[in-house]
Amino acid sequence: MARFKVAGVQMDIHFANVEANLNKMAERLDETTAAGARLTVFPECTISGYCFNSLDEAKQVAEGFDGPSVTRVHQWCREKDTMVVFGLLELDGDRLFNALALVGPTGVLGTYRKIHLPHLGVDRFTTPGDRPFEVIQAPDIRIGMNICYDSSFPEAARVLSVRGADLITLPTNWPPTSGLTADVIPNARALENHVYFMSVNRIGNERGFEFIGKSKICDPRGADLAFADHANEAILYAEIDPEFARRKHLVNIPGEHEVHRMKDRRPDLYNPLTEPNQLEP
Repeated sequence: MARFKVAGVQMDIHFANVEANLNKMAERLDETTAAGARLTVFPECTISGYCFNSLDEAKQVAEGFDGPSVTRVHQWCREKDTMVVFGLLELDGDRLFNALALVGPTGVLGTYRKIHLPHLGVDRFTTPGDRPFEVIQAPDIRIGMNICYDSSFPEAARVLSVRGADLITLPTNWPPTSGLTADVIPNARALENHVYFMSVNRIGNERGFEFIGKSKICDPRGADLAFADHANEAILYAEIDPEFARRKHLVNIPGEHEVHRMKDRRPDLYNPLTEPNQLEP
């Protein structure tokens, strides 16, 4: 199987200015596709911004997956024969979701609604994701999607890995208190699941909140392939080898030191993970 080039765009986002954000995405996509990237990942809430103060305010820049922003991204993907993951606020009836779309030349390949919600920004007003974790079979690669705070719950990446993901994408809006998360969690999720893991954060200041960048792409052994260890705009690139991610049987010394990231699991003992929360708030 051929190697697969990906790009992550660490960028500032214009609050509640959909047109400005789409224009910036188009410019960055010109760069990444010219460099040979077949998948470009943008941050959480790329289209809308994040620091809304009410549900009504956020709804003003929300849309469906059949809305104008996804339609425009589809046009780019068709023209450039590429794929894009980007964040938007999805309006579904009266409900608002912090969501992602994976779009390719043929249209929407997959969507995701953020499941774990912190009490922060627009997530104070969004509805928790209500759909199972899904792995999307894209051309030559299997992609899973999480958003930001989802990465603090290892079960999210584990389910995607059990379901066959080669690459897990994590668009984020990490503030300064998430510095250690940005430094270590992507590596841990990649290592423990033997998958490629790609966190793509934003930068800039929005209503007094700073965003720290620190996007990175990790290989299935947990090593950094690319790390924008700063809060400036940047584009990260890496080559993905899906076959490597699928080889879960790791032989360090034949017959003496071998592990299997999936077969060594003991799901028969993991029942407490599915029980209702018992801890006091």
